[in-house]
Amino acid sequence: MNKVRTVSDTKRAFYTFHTRPVNSIFRRVVEELMVEMHLLRVNDGFRYDPIFGLGVVTTYDRFMDGYQPAADQASIFQALCKAEEVEPEALRQDSQRLLALSQAKSAEELLQWFSQSATSGGDDIQMQLQDIARNSKFKYSRLFAIGLFTMLEHSDADLVKEEAQLNPALKRICEALGLSENKVQKDLELYRSNLTKMTQARQTMADIVEADRQRRLQADAEKSKTENEGSDDTASPDADAPLEVSS
Repeated sequence: MNKVRTVSDTKRAFYTFHTRPVNSIFRRVVEELMVEMHLLRVNDGFRYDPIFGLGVVTTYDRFMDGYQPAADQASIFQALCKAEEVEPEALRQDSQRLLALSQAKSAEELLQWFSQSATSGGDDIQMQLQDIARNSKFKYSRLFAIGLFTMLEHSDADLVKEEAQLNPALKRICEALGLSENKVQKDLELYRSNLTKMTQARQTMADIVEADRQRRLQADAEKSKTENEGSDDTASPDADAPLEVSS
């Protein structure tokens, strides 16, 4: 019987793949995403699908935006996926495929695509959506909802800005796939709220860094001014000045 990995096992695995410390403001983002993915992955009812993959990639990219050093962003994502025993390249490829599909359709066409997928299938992604619609025990997750939201956003950015347009669209998708509309809406409200908070936190950090930089510049300027004034006070007499001769 295979031993089910614990959250601690996954965290240890992550830090073997990414050995540098994770900046404090972003550490919680990484660890919460890690725990969420882990708990889903060890659940018997969970099955990977590209929309979930898009949700993972979107969550990571948006909450880790602005991470410094920038070169570590890719390393942390690689480590996160490998710790979860998921191929990072596969997640990226699935995400790009769904984004391209969404961008090529109007919002109405995308909603019809979801409905068609649920009832009659089609390509491999549509067949997976059909399986989801027919599976009363489908393991729904917040990351799946974020994947759906991202598809709508890339099809029509204005649609997701207005509740009066977004909610009916979500309702149609939920009805087609057999999802709880209430759960999806609550998860997306929390997602957007957290994005706003993260943006504010990054701005606060940027303001602090800039204020510290300005203080250091001012301190350096004052130090330089003091040194220059001290140098003037101790300067030797002008070589061209006439010597005073006593009588």
